[in-house]
Amino acid sequence: MLREYHKWHSPNLNRDMELLVFGHAGARVIIFPTSQGRYFDWENRRMNDSLARHLENGWIQLFYVDSVDSESWFSHTGNSTDKACRHLQYHDYIIQEVLPFTQSKNDNPFVIAAGASFGAYHSFSIALRFPECFNRVVGMSGIFDVRDWTNGYMDDVIQQGSPVEYIRNLHDGNKIDAIRNLDMIVAIGQEDPLFENNKWFSEELWNKGIWHAFRVWDGFAHDWPQWQEMIQHYIGGIDSRG
Repeated sequence: MLREYHKWHSPNLNRDMELLVFGHAGARVIIFPTSQGRYFDWENRRMNDSLARHLENGWIQLFYVDSVDSESWFSHTGNSTDKACRHLQYHDYIIQEVLPFTQSKNDNPFVIAAGASFGAYHSFSIALRFPECFNRVVGMSGIFDVRDWTNGYMDDVIQQGSPVEYIRNLHDGNKIDAIRNLDMIVAIGQEDPLFENNKWFSEELWNKGIWHAFRVWDGFAHDWPQWQEMIQHYIGGIDSRG
């Protein structure tokens, strides 16, 4: 299986950023790490094993990106708006640097954003703001608002990085139509403490007439063994759970 390591200095973030590439062809999948995670976490957790058939057959190509969570929502310095600004700069890095890089490796037009836990947050945060850049979004055991990191404070900048608030306050018909074209999958465990947050997010999407798949798994389902199973169901768009 093809594995490549890449590193460059990001002009959007003004720092070096690293990523891994797995596979040789197929839909381009941007994988976001869990909270304050690194680009190698999915590999270390053997998530590739779950997708070996997809990779070997050239159905998907994985791009494991790094995060700047410790400089944004998890930073111990700066106010909440500053943290949101750093998060939005990360969006610019993905859209303006990572996506062109992926296209240089593979010109398949189908692009997926995927992640678990805080990676699910990242996937939906960026796909909702830039729906024209993605075709599918997979969020497993995610959180979809950022109030825990802002002490409940919200403003127009923070709203851009908080999926629930972004959708609630979105009134641009063209943007909403573009979001409706996304194939969106929200998967959460019935006993996950984030279940109500996911349900709220789902309700706000339906309030805007945005179709999506809301998939409830038995138990807690917020750990790597469950994510290994989930990703097999949802990465290729074949949802055998009905």
